[in-house]
Amino acid sequence: IFVDSIHPINHSQQLSHNHPITSINQITMSSESKPKVVLAYSGGLDTSVILKWLCEKGFDVVAFCADVGQHHEDFEAVKAKALNAGAIKCVVTDLRKEFVTDYIFEALKCNAIYEGRYLLGTSVARPCIAKEMVRIAAEEGAGFIAHGATGKGNDQVRFEMCAQALDAKLKCIAPWRDAEFIESFKGRSDLLAYCTKHGIPVDAKPKSNYSIDENLFHTSYESGVLEDANETYEESMFKMTVSPQAAPETSTTIELEFVKGVPVKLTNKTDGTVKTDPLELFMYANEIAGANGIGRIDIVENRFVGIKSRGVYETPGGTLLRDAHVDLEGICMDREVKRITEGMGIEFARLCYNGFWFAPEMDLIRHAVDFSQRDVTGVVTMELYKGNIIARGRTSPYALYNPDLASMDIEGGGESFDYNPSDAAGFIRINAVRLKTYAALRAKTQE
Repeated sequence: IFVDSIHPINHSQQLSHNHPITSINQITMSSESKPKVVLAYSGGLDTSVILKWLCEKGFDVVAFCADVGQHHEDFEAVKAKALNAGAIKCVVTDLRKEFVTDYIFEALKCNAIYEGRYLLGTSVARPCIAKEMVRIAAEEGAGFIAHGATGKGNDQVRFEMCAQALDAKLKCIAPWRDAEFIESFKGRSDLLAYCTKHGIPVDAKPKSNYSIDENLFHTSYESGVLEDANETYEESMFKMTVSPQAAPETSTTIELEFVKGVPVKLTNKTDGTVKTDPLELFMYANEIAGANGIGRIDIVENRFVGIKSRGVYETPGGTLLRDAHVDLEGICMDREVKRITEGMGIEFARLCYNGFWFAPEMDLIRHAVDFSQRDVTGVVTMELYKGNIIARGRTSPYALYNPDLASMDIEGGGESFDYNPSDAAGFIRINAVRLKTYAALRAKTQE
């Protein structure tokens, strides 16, 4: 039985025009079979309501839950909740290792950071999730995908841009942009009432004063009380890190080994722990960095949709690995290559943040970055102490650093290099020509 506002006609017509769905009532239904939709499902209030609402609208709903390292998540309970709410199937996919190797490490290789501060913890997870969502849609024969992202945020753009890049035939249903849905659910009380009406269990714990997004890369906090850019937060909010003040009084010394820009080994020199598996290495980096109060930021950033947003983030392992990677590049990457890759890192971050992971320009950047990393191999020693990451040394078989050439105690370049300090005078004079020309022009125009 379908709602009155959806008119039964041949289902084959519903995919004949690839236009955006602004209202679910634009979708035509078949009298013979229900259309199938894959819903990005978390088990939370919003997506539980959306699941049931889609069922009421005449869809067969396949709930999809991505395991990207959410903290203490009970996926069996999430699966049971989805099925009880009306899903015909609930697929839970463990994406943690793929998330680390194919997404986090890709961002790490170019030291990606958005607006100089944000390490892209949410942004880099979305293409990983979207790719699996598209795969499930193809496997299940679904013509639609759906998500619970709001109409003011970045995630709606990321999910839909990635999905369209991977399968342009898929239609996307975004209830928080649907006029009927918005009219029906104007606030949390309406969502809770709907759950009560339909017997959907709701977490009895009080609602947080902010919204939380978590994965093994980071935890983010925004909205609620944090919408006041000058409002502070409670220490109890954090999940992955202790405050620097509460961190141990003794430091932790580690060694991080990289091969072609990718971390391959983490050794805790303090207690002897060694990790080499990519997922285990990253999770252990989270553990030791978080225990030392590393990786917290509180920023106001620019969303792609044109809105400024305040976010508090904790990214302990990512902060540690990025610092070590930047340090290693200093010893084994050419100066001009470094200058160019810094620009590519900024562009990588912008594309990732804005949802263009599967765009051709991102492919170009990732291939170029891979080339730049061919000699970024070596070991960095770091000391972690009360929120600080202190470099203690680095070594590489491909080091461009030469002690004799750099030494203030050796007049030339040593035995290996022909370097004459007196040549610097001509070098300075040549580089000063344009400065002198500019100064002369300024003096003339100001006469």
